[in-house]
Amino acid sequence: MYGKPDALDRLVQALLALAALFALVFGLFMLADPFGWYQFVDTVKASGPANAHFIRDIGLAYLVSGALIAFAAANPGLRWGSALVGAAWLCAHGVLHIYEVLTGICGPGIFWRDAPGVLGPPLVVLVAVAIQLGRQRVSPVPLPKRVFIGGMKRMVGDAEPYYDDLSDAGGFAVEKFQHSMVLAGHYYHAPKELIHMARLGSTRAEDCGPCVEIVRNFALADGMDKDRLQNALMGSPESEADALAFGFGEAIASGDILRAAELGEAIEAQHSRPVRTEMTLAAASGRLFPAIKRGLGYASACTIPRTG
Repeated sequence: MYGKPDALDRLVQALLALAALFALVFGLFMLADPFGWYQFVDTVKASGPANAHFIRDIGLAYLVSGALIAFAAANPGLRWGSALVGAAWLCAHGVLHIYEVLTGICGPGIFWRDAPGVLGPPLVVLVAVAIQLGRQRVSPVPLPKRVFIGGMKRMVGDAEPYYDDLSDAGGFAVEKFQHSMVLAGHYYHAPKELIHMARLGSTRAEDCGPCVEIVRNFALADGMDKDRLQNALMGSPESEADALAFGFGEAIASGDILRAAELGEAIEAQHSRPVRTEMTLAAASGRLFPAIKRGLGYASACTIPRTG
């Protein structure tokens, strides 16, 4: 979601892929050869005689679980909700085994022999999702409305006062807004410095002080230098690259067609078409939030925020 995957992102993908592979192979085994599976998993015999239909039912649950986790493994930042849904069956299965050993339905010996295959996969998925959440490299889309709105209010305070309006709008307006935030944070080919400068220039041109502050804070959280951002806001970019990206965002937001085209062509010549596309998306997203505030009567004129 935020730039190219790093080493920890790859670790998360590997963990999810491992859990998905286990669930898919296990499910296929149960579906294709239920009695062979019954003989292979020796401890299951303690639960009663083999029932092919029942074993296949459980195999289908494993297949659905594995498919959901595999889907999440391709892009954990965006699809972490799918990983949790996929792990729900695995977690419930593990809780049942814990209940049975605590109540004496099965012995500790059988429980601990089953534990790696029963408790291991759901724990792997939960650890993987926890890593992404802890690093804040996740999409807000899977969050329930109340959790999302509460988190945003704590994050930005009074700078974005329209969340209650979105909540009251109905028609899943908040969920649709969450998807727009994913687009606002996207970059892959473009250097993050150019993305943040383009978004900053676009937001600054919209003449909205609190939104500029929010964009600046997100850039700081992504490792941008505060003086570099401040110089761009004050009209003295530190480099030609910063001036080009900031000006590109300004031109897009202000509707200066000729300047936007000229700067866009320069960006494309220096980098690539995909970089120009990503910077365009960054600049376009910078216009969304000030526009919402203006429409709802929350806009304020821009006072350039000071750093530190």
